[in-house]
Amino acid sequence: MSKDQSQISFGPVLLAPGISKGNVWTLLWACFVIVGFLSFVNIGQAYVINANLGIPVDQQGGLSGYLAASSELIVLAMIGFFGVYSDRIGRRPIIVAGILIMAFSYVIYPLVDAQWHLFIARGIYAIGIAAMIGMMGTLIHDYTDELSRGKMLALTGFFNGIGAVSVNLIFGQAPDFFAGLGAGTIAAGRYAHWLVALILVPSALVLLKGLKGGTMVRHEERPAVRELIVSGFSAAKNPRIALAYLSAFVSRSDFVVIGTFTVIWATIAGVEQGLTAAEGVKRGALLIVVGNSSAMLWMPVMGYIIDRINRISALILGTAIGAFTFTAMGFIDDPLSLGALPWFALLGVGQISCMFTAQALIGQEANIKERGSLIGMTGICGAIGILLATSVGGQLFDAWMPSAPFVLVGIANIVVFLLAIVVRFVAPGDVNRKPE
Repeated sequence: MSKDQSQISFGPVLLAPGISKGNVWTLLWACFVIVGFLSFVNIGQAYVINANLGIPVDQQGGLSGYLAASSELIVLAMIGFFGVYSDRIGRRPIIVAGILIMAFSYVIYPLVDAQWHLFIARGIYAIGIAAMIGMMGTLIHDYTDELSRGKMLALTGFFNGIGAVSVNLIFGQAPDFFAGLGAGTIAAGRYAHWLVALILVPSALVLLKGLKGGTMVRHEERPAVRELIVSGFSAAKNPRIALAYLSAFVSRSDFVVIGTFTVIWATIAGVEQGLTAAEGVKRGALLIVVGNSSAMLWMPVMGYIIDRINRISALILGTAIGAFTFTAMGFIDDPLSLGALPWFALLGVGQISCMFTAQALIGQEANIKERGSLIGMTGICGAIGILLATSVGGQLFDAWMPSAPFVLVGIANIVVFLLAIVVRFVAPGDVNRKPE
């Protein structure tokens, strides 16, 4: 692929025509803030379940699973809508609205005093997530030349990881910090949530100013809404796109299962060992930091591999790593033990390998005119996967063992790994990828 005169480079990444370095810096800030504070819901939720509501330990896994599942039902209903309309009105207004909605959800989350209030707060949060997640993936592909897609995924993934590590490391300790200043148990959780909301609002203004406006094609070239809706389904006739949809089904489950069940598992283990809920949440947040840190170290390696080999071959590698790391969690009894730390580190490597390779495959196959719609469809598939993984996983968490949700998605990775091998032989696509 030759370089267009309007294309520039951002470090080692060749950008798409018309994209500026300022646009990319803004996207990186979005990656840092959105993914970082998206993960705070699991920290805050674990705290609220224990401090505000006092839910019995043997019911917390099921409740967490149901909350995540109800959230994904809303994402499932909304993400395709946002993807289709982003191809008509642009990505910027949708992602800005999403971050403001998420900020509002964090204002009301710590005010809950009944379980059904939790579902309302989580539902509002889910609308914001549906707007943001699809746009994040779409913008990454919009801003990148095809031959640099793996490098851009590594770069944005690094900022995702920095955001998640920072939020879990700093804000995971916020309730404990405010309690140390004299705040009551419930008030400490409220202050932590409201501090997050306070940071998100000016970040929305940064995105409004710095992201590229408009759509990626001229007005007269934009497909009709009906055509965009149909394209998301009809594109699955391409075996590689069908595989990308299936891999999204699994890779988003990987991410959410880690966030949903790691903190609550650690909190329960901590309370059983005599820690307070705030201390248990802090220990769980540190486990996520360990996983995200190892993922960040692995990102450049995975990005390099994606740009050097066939994308389906990369997906086979990614799902193989994910299958091993997630199923291995079944051997962990105490998540707070020192022996568990290496496994949580490997978990981060497995999760990012699955996510990167799934994103790279759909980015390669999606036509620019329909990119928002097709990535919206991957979001729908991901939401269905999360819905099943969190609802079934939550029940298994309480009835079988706390590591059961991880084993469940590990088995799902094995299925995608086997199907990817089949597609690699029958519809390999761009076999002879050439390095830049």
